[in-house]
Amino acid sequence: MNPPSQAAILRDSSAKKAKPWQRLLPLLITLACFAYLYNRLSHAASAEGTGLLTYLARSFEHVNWLYWLALMIPYCCLYVIFDSLGVWCVINWFNAKMRYTDILPIRASAYILSLVNEQVSKGAIAVYLNRRDGVPGWEVGSSMLLVMFCEIYSLILWATVGVLLRWNSFQPAFHLIPWIALGAAVFFTLFHLFFSGRIAPGIALRDRPIFRAFRLAKVWQYGVLIALRAPLVLAGVVVYTLALRLFGGSIGFGEMLGILPVIFFGAAAPGPMHSVAILFWVLLFPDRPGQMTAFGFVMHNFFIFFNAAVGLLFLRRATRELFG
Repeated sequence: MNPPSQAAILRDSSAKKAKPWQRLLPLLITLACFAYLYNRLSHAASAEGTGLLTYLARSFEHVNWLYWLALMIPYCCLYVIFDSLGVWCVINWFNAKMRYTDILPIRASAYILSLVNEQVSKGAIAVYLNRRDGVPGWEVGSSMLLVMFCEIYSLILWATVGVLLRWNSFQPAFHLIPWIALGAAVFFTLFHLFFSGRIAPGIALRDRPIFRAFRLAKVWQYGVLIALRAPLVLAGVVVYTLALRLFGGSIGFGEMLGILPVIFFGAAAPGPMHSVAILFWVLLFPDRPGQMTAFGFVMHNFFIFFNAAVGLLFLRRATRELFG
């Protein structure tokens, strides 16, 4: 089966407008999260006999911001480096031979679009490689799907490790994570056998262009992509644990290893300002709603805005190569 041309793809995408519920869903999720947070914070402020803004302001009073920046800035830079490395590997495996220094500018520039939607930012990489090297858009889109697939499995893996290491420290809801990991392992086995053609060989779904990377991928390549996420997860555990202490929280690194991947799942949910991730912090630490709201807000939003600022440094080169 020949993949559709780029022009056909663009025609199809323009003809298929997003349904109203698809456009409204991120907004509704965000509104629901902030409605819950407002109600929770209002009750906490009333219990202390103070106003809501005053109650929230107290959460920032004793934070050592220089120390906080010394934690966050290197972590964000490390993320850009390893995230770009994963994209570079996938592109070289399945699409075109390129240097890391060619991938880094466009991946960094795509973080600007992440302010709106992470999936849109990865779509920009597909457009870039199509215009620069003539790689069909669907092929790059397939590779980006593979990257996101491995990101999910990386989070499941590390959440399972964290829960198993500190089993008695977690709420009962977290004890489901190892079972979820077991189900994910079974799913991956069937998934890979299907796309490698070892089971159900006659099904046409396998041959769709969007699944090209999954048809070509070997088990070791999945393993490499998941391993490349490990430094980011472990660095995140250290940074978030130390930063949480600045906001009045205190948990061990092992507990954070189980909690943080779950938080990152929330950060991947649609909607602005990572509202689901902020909500998760309050749900996990219900005795400190003000500190956890402040902590979640500054941590997750600084991350996306700093990465977007890094993208601005590379935007001129990426724009020149895309439209020049």
